[in-house]
Amino acid sequence: TLDMKRLYSYLGLTKKNGRSNSRSRNQLSKSNKESQGEQDKTKTKTKSGSGNKLANTAIDVLTMVKRIQVNYSENNGSMLPGYLLTPGFIGTLKPTLGYTFGSQADVREIAARKGWLTAYPEFNQQYTATTFKQLDFSANIEPLKDLKIDLIANRVYAENYTENYKIEDTNFDGILDYNSLTPNTFGNFSISTIMLKTSFSKSDENSSKAFEEFRQNRLEIARRLAQQNGVDMSNPNNFENGNTNGYPLGYSKSSQAVLLPAFLAAYTGKDAGSVKLGALRDVPVPNWDIKYTGLMNLKWFKDRFKRFSLTHGYRSSYTINQYRANLDYTAPVRTGSGVLEDYDNQPADALNQSGDYKNKTLYSNINLTEMFSPLIRIDMEMKNSVKILAEIKRDRMLSLSFDNNLMTEVLGKEYTLGLGYRFKDVRIKSKLAGPRKIIVSDLNMKADVSIRDNKTIIRYLDLENNQVTSGQTVWNIKYSADYAFSKNLTGIFYFDYTFSEYAISTSFPQTTIRSGITLRYNFGN
Repeated sequence: TLDMKRLYSYLGLTKKNGRSNSRSRNQLSKSNKESQGEQDKTKTKTKSGSGNKLANTAIDVLTMVKRIQVNYSENNGSMLPGYLLTPGFIGTLKPTLGYTFGSQADVREIAARKGWLTAYPEFNQQYTATTFKQLDFSANIEPLKDLKIDLIANRVYAENYTENYKIEDTNFDGILDYNSLTPNTFGNFSISTIMLKTSFSKSDENSSKAFEEFRQNRLEIARRLAQQNGVDMSNPNNFENGNTNGYPLGYSKSSQAVLLPAFLAAYTGKDAGSVKLGALRDVPVPNWDIKYTGLMNLKWFKDRFKRFSLTHGYRSSYTINQYRANLDYTAPVRTGSGVLEDYDNQPADALNQSGDYKNKTLYSNINLTEMFSPLIRIDMEMKNSVKILAEIKRDRMLSLSFDNNLMTEVLGKEYTLGLGYRFKDVRIKSKLAGPRKIIVSDLNMKADVSIRDNKTIIRYLDLENNQVTSGQTVWNIKYSADYAFSKNLTGIFYFDYTFSEYAISTSFPQTTIRSGITLRYNFGN
């Protein structure tokens, strides 16, 4: 954590006090220029004040970053079953000194050669190695006195490696060898990102601008992959139907290697000609929370409100739920210069059932999520104790499945209007206050009305068919009133009405009503 205020103070970036500066200038003026008139002094004060104001504004801009916090954690571990030696009473330095103190250097070959691993032929426990890396970043920025911005970014990477092994003298040289069997790698990944360029583009059950761009991106991505791997782009034999302007053979429009970057480019608003072709991303993009209270500096707001604030928040992430190594992967044949041989010369083992080159890593699905929480929130309290809250939220979740090449899109919108009022010094006759006594306390009332619309749409990549599979419109009315009978006893009345209308005809509307009275007693002073 870096406290920027101390750094700015050390560098001398502190605001100037206009009063002290003007006083020192006045004293200097009196001692050196006693003959100056009152008009010259006034001009000097005015120039000094404006100069300090300009300098303070510049300092505010230079020192707007108030705090920066970066947390990075990395955990690595390995487990080697079948190890025959025992640590002993005070431990051991075997198999290596580094491994004893946490080093993750490979010790399997050393342990096998020295006979420290079991050679039992039916041994089936797996060697495992784990890696977990997490990066969290946050920063507080105040470009203006009443404008606060919180930046948040994160990246999480997890990987697990497993394999069975067999210990035997493979070379018949009297030395035991470690033989790896069925190695497998799997893990997950998540990183913060931004999808603002497509946040408000048209997307419904009839059409989606971003989805159409996703479809079009596939050709550009396929040709980039082919060029990157050295495919002869002038040879018609390397293209579908001999069309050199079409898809290269081995990189069809349904290939995982083509779909993944095309999907990310379309929904993050990036160019298909420059988007990164791999699945993982290195640098997280910050998201933010913004709050502005500066309108209270204006006379019109100051005369009518006790408080008035505007809030906005944005979150977006790119997630791979699970990836795994392709155990059936066979590398395509390359020439001596490292480029791919012509498609017709590739072995059948290098191609999958669709005729595409096999991928080293397989992904079941990838997800993009985005939330404006809120898109805009207006929170105010008037001088007459009336509280008003207005809020708009938007969210969407995009999931691309590589098992069936379907994309699921979940869209959500929510509108909330809240009202509150405090009746001061409400008098109630009650035995809770004792005989012939009157309770005097404030009555707080609050009412919220909200409407939320959710819709789940399945989109087919190669068919002009979009289907709404689920969704609902939810109306909600909440009302509550609380009254403090004493310092410890509070009475609460609540009413909650919810009405749900589903987007598909197979589900019936639902209505839920909850109402009641709660007495809350706090023990203690």
